[in-house]
Amino acid sequence: MTNVPSVLELYDFELSGHCHRVRLLLSMLKLRHNVIPVDLSGGEHKSKPFLQLNAFGQVPVLRDGDTVIADSNAILVYLATRYGDSSWLPRDPSQAAAVQRWLSVAAGEVAFGPAAARADVLFGMRCNMPEATKRTLSLLAAMDAHLANSMFLAGATRTIADLACYSYVAHTPEARISLDPHVRVRQWLARVEKLPGFVPMPRTPVPG
Repeated sequence: MTNVPSVLELYDFELSGHCHRVRLLLSMLKLRHNVIPVDLSGGEHKSKPFLQLNAFGQVPVLRDGDTVIADSNAILVYLATRYGDSSWLPRDPSQAAAVQRWLSVAAGEVAFGPAAARADVLFGMRCNMPEATKRTLSLLAAMDAHLANSMFLAGATRTIADLACYSYVAHTPEARISLDPHVRVRQWLARVEKLPGFVPMPRTPVPG
């Protein structure tokens, strides 16, 4: 574990699950950081200064001294490797692969399922809602089956895989998709919420 810097800077949007997964790890690792809100509605993420931080114009972005990291999963890997212990990102090849599998799920099925459906309902970011709903239901069913034999996504203990998937799955009801049928998923969410340093993402009222 490397010495902790004086302050990290997180370019953040409070209602983004991608940003929330980073805030979770920062809190759980007890890392001091400044949050710099990014005005997405005002297009700040597409401004020239922000594009110099992330050419794709997306939050979150983490600055650690002279190091700038974009992409939420990349930030999780960076923080876990530099400031965490190996329990967050195991060194064992099979365990590391298990974590990577769920980081890929977070970037794939989570992003194009519950995240896309939620963005459509709450923020008017139109998607193919039937397809996003289908992906979400398929994801929840697969997670529920997987969690029948595992306390956490990548094994018996929490890893960055859980943080990568937690936020949008927990906020699936904001996409008007119920978690009620998925008992093991709800139990897993509760386990994540009991981890030391857990901080919630604000709930957003569903329109109409």
